[in-house]
Amino acid sequence: MVEEAQNKNEQKQVDSEVATSKQNNFFAVRTTAGQELNVLLMLEVRARTASLPIYSIVSLPNLKGYVVMETSGLHVVYEAIRGLKHVKGKASGTLKWEDLESLLKPKSLIDMLKEGEEVEIIAGPFRGMRARVVGVDKVKNEVSLSVLEASYPLTITVPIDYIRLAKKE
Repeated sequence: MVEEAQNKNEQKQVDSEVATSKQNNFFAVRTTAGQELNVLLMLEVRARTASLPIYSIVSLPNLKGYVVMETSGLHVVYEAIRGLKHVKGKASGTLKWEDLESLLKPKSLIDMLKEGEEVEIIAGPFRGMRARVVGVDKVKNEVSLSVLEASYPLTITVPIDYIRLAKKE
């Protein structure tokens, strides 16, 4: 009996959190380029000291000049950013979760690889060597490589976990 009542209470809390999250909106705040982390930290301090209903603040590495805030309304955003250094204003409109999700999800290496791209082998007997991608087998999660540092043409097939993208010089 007691466990059932606790489970019902937990379910009600989860349902209310889901309902609350549906009402929350994501707002983009424009910042000075390169100051996203500083703005994020200042927003966090302001949210804590003023007890503002800000549920999350995100600075995405591939979204320069913007910080994304999850709040219940636009008035909270304006109250949070008022007078902050390096804040240029709020971008118009709201963001959808689907837009943010595409920015947050890491892309797998096998989806990013293209033939002819240079990679570094980080595991196995050819560790530390550079190679060029000859083919990608997404089903087997393997990559065919032409080792660049070999004295003769050498093509090997390795798991995708054995390589990483080489830094471009």
